[in-house]
Amino acid sequence: MSMTDTTVTRTPEVPVRERADVRRQVRLVVTLGLALALLLWFAVVIDDPTVSYVLGERVTREFQPQPFNGAIVSWAAVAVTGAALALAAVNRFPKGWLGGLLMVLVGLSFYLAFLVWAYADQTGSFSAAIANPIPGTIRVATPLVLGALAGCLCERAGVINIAIEGQFLAGAFFSSIFASVAYSSLVFIPVALCAPFGMLGGVLAGVLIAALLGLFALRYQVNQVVLGVVLTAFASGLTAFLLGQIPGDRKAELNDPEILQEIRIPGLADIPVLGEALFNQTILVYLMYASVALVTFLLFQTRWGLRVRAVGEHPKAADTVGIKVNRVRWQAVLLGGVFAGLGGAYYTVGSTGAFDRDVSAGTGFIALAAVIMGRWHPVGAAFAAVFFGFMLNLKTQLGFVDKLPTDLLGAAPYLATLIAVAGFVGRVRPPAADGVPYVKS
Repeated sequence: MSMTDTTVTRTPEVPVRERADVRRQVRLVVTLGLALALLLWFAVVIDDPTVSYVLGERVTREFQPQPFNGAIVSWAAVAVTGAALALAAVNRFPKGWLGGLLMVLVGLSFYLAFLVWAYADQTGSFSAAIANPIPGTIRVATPLVLGALAGCLCERAGVINIAIEGQFLAGAFFSSIFASVAYSSLVFIPVALCAPFGMLGGVLAGVLIAALLGLFALRYQVNQVVLGVVLTAFASGLTAFLLGQIPGDRKAELNDPEILQEIRIPGLADIPVLGEALFNQTILVYLMYASVALVTFLLFQTRWGLRVRAVGEHPKAADTVGIKVNRVRWQAVLLGGVFAGLGGAYYTVGSTGAFDRDVSAGTGFIALAAVIMGRWHPVGAAFAAVFFGFMLNLKTQLGFVDKLPTDLLGAAPYLATLIAVAGFVGRVRPPAADGVPYVKS
């Protein structure tokens, strides 16, 4: 009796791609394709590609304009973006930090090529030069970073903070008042300490708005989104009313503060291009640098930070193990008020001096967008805030050339905010209990 061997032929399995991976590929191909089309248009329409640049923020005796051939930059950007598009088209675009690095390279290439197009073919007697964007970016991004840190602390604890804009306004107003009063004859404080005293006023005002947020959100369980909008409107109306009550003959005493002086760090400030922008700044900017590290350390390296994240993710489980949920939330909200108040102080004692109505101009909402874009992580939110600060500074720089309408330039930073949050962050998950009041059962 013989047995016949039967061979079973198996069809090789075709790997099934996840929908998220497909959506990522489509998003990359569409985005890079549009970028490549714009870059090609930038490169082709230029008649004279010669532009000039200056390593400083403005033309000075030390920093003089230097000409260069912008066509090299334009076509190099086309090559970089084309290579990235090819990788995305065959689904070989890297993931993780390498993919992020490649996107940063593409974005930087697009930015440089866009500047070449914007500054090329200038007409008239005045010819603007491409300036170093880093100093202006740091100035604009400082309050955004501080506000984003406040948002991270609150939302990691489960409290939505829409009131960052209100904290900015209150902090800006009261920092101006405190610094002005300190400089006048009403309070005897050395002149060098008047502006730092104003920072104290900003902190107290930010904490006061945070206390109102905590009171109504945690004690009375008011809808936190509506509450944040109301607190922002309250701060805007209150500061405008108080500003109107200052008599004209007393503005020098009550709304004309000394501003913070720059502190140069020897050695670091001598680094080409970056040094002056990063290390010849006021104490408030240095506090911003330190605040990012401090909040990151508190949230991810301390027992208190673990409790904050626990009450933001699963407050009932945290309560089960003995954590006082609302107490921890109160602490996070009030600490966030400290950073938001410092961010508001930057608009007066940190930069312009006197307070003006709605001086923050809606940047508190951009700071909130940075929290989302940064995935509720202090470092990510800080980088997102710097990106938004870069876009706001770009609007100012492009005001010297006439390639784009003024109204479009004004809307560009907010459009970039919308695109970044809606398209490039991808699917993000906030803390599970964010915005959900906790009632002990």
